[in-house]
Amino acid sequence: MPKIIRRIAWLIGIVVVVGLLFAYLTRSKPIPVALADVETAEVRSVVANTRAGTVKACNRARLSPPIGGQIAALHVHEGDQVEAGQDLLELWNEDLAADLLLAQRDANAAGARAEEACVTSSVAQREANRIKRLRQKGLSSAETADAADGQAQATKAACKAARAQTAVSQARIDHANAALDRTVLRAPFSGTVAEINGEVGEFVTPSPLGIVTPPAIDLIDNSCLYIAAPIDEVDAPAIRAGMPARITLDAFPSHDFAGTVRRVAPYVLDLEKQARTVEIEAVIDTPQNNLLPGYSADIEVLIETRDSVVRIPTQAILSGNKVLVYDAAESLLEEREIETGLSNWEYTEIVSGLQDGDRVVISVDRAGVEAGAHVAPE
Repeated sequence: MPKIIRRIAWLIGIVVVVGLLFAYLTRSKPIPVALADVETAEVRSVVANTRAGTVKACNRARLSPPIGGQIAALHVHEGDQVEAGQDLLELWNEDLAADLLLAQRDANAAGARAEEACVTSSVAQREANRIKRLRQKGLSSAETADAADGQAQATKAACKAARAQTAVSQARIDHANAALDRTVLRAPFSGTVAEINGEVGEFVTPSPLGIVTPPAIDLIDNSCLYIAAPIDEVDAPAIRAGMPARITLDAFPSHDFAGTVRRVAPYVLDLEKQARTVEIEAVIDTPQNNLLPGYSADIEVLIETRDSVVRIPTQAILSGNKVLVYDAAESLLEEREIETGLSNWEYTEIVSGLQDGDRVVISVDRAGVEAGAHVAPE
């Protein structure tokens, strides 16, 4: 009998060991999670653009002659630095130059005729005065005096008409000069020739109304650059000119630039199939020589800053202002409700519900990550 009892005890022990071994081998493995420490630091409230912004030049002109014609001379090349008023391009204008020469010579002739008429008027007036004196002495008839006075007045009017004609001739010169000037394209400001569309001998035509054609010359002033970017209409009321901003450019991924908002558009841009936005402009506080117009850029406008507040990564916050807190003693996750304050895409201020030393889950999108889950920190 004791022998049977011992065998039963052995069998029970073996079953227990096998059961424990099976439970150990088939136990659920802890879910690996990424954790972040709750810390005390700075939190900023920022507003960012909804679509990529663009680096733009304060002065940029896409220039074309106001009239069509054949290019007779190109005075610049792409990349040249030019000064305001410098000739860039000239159309064939020999006909207009001939018109100007004709107007100038006509003006010279008109001036000579005016001089002749005025000399004649002066002589006639002196003669009328002489006859008037003779008339007073009884040495001349009244008819002779009246005729001399009438001749003086007529030649005086002819002098006045001739001088008016010289003014007309000068106006013709101004008109011919203006027509000739329209064939020369000049720089409206100092800058860099970015692009030239055309060669000597080719024809250029002005853009028809409502149709955009490539400019003959694209002139850019690189000495003054700014960034323009669209901001969602919901965020726009919080932004004012003069606010600090952080500017990032795809061309310089490892460097941020401190900037300042210089303008907020006074209207909402309504584009079909796009969110309504307000364009803002910002400038980089320290001018950069290596920036080029056309670079893509992003603007983060700093609305408010709070120092030494409890914060966590924004990605750790679940809907309903809840987070999953890691219980190190039990290796379990605990759901906790929190009250938040200032927030941005990176960090959120915690007003209550967490304290320094707590650790929250940031890999909240992994399967099985929920309250009560058995987890292990990565």
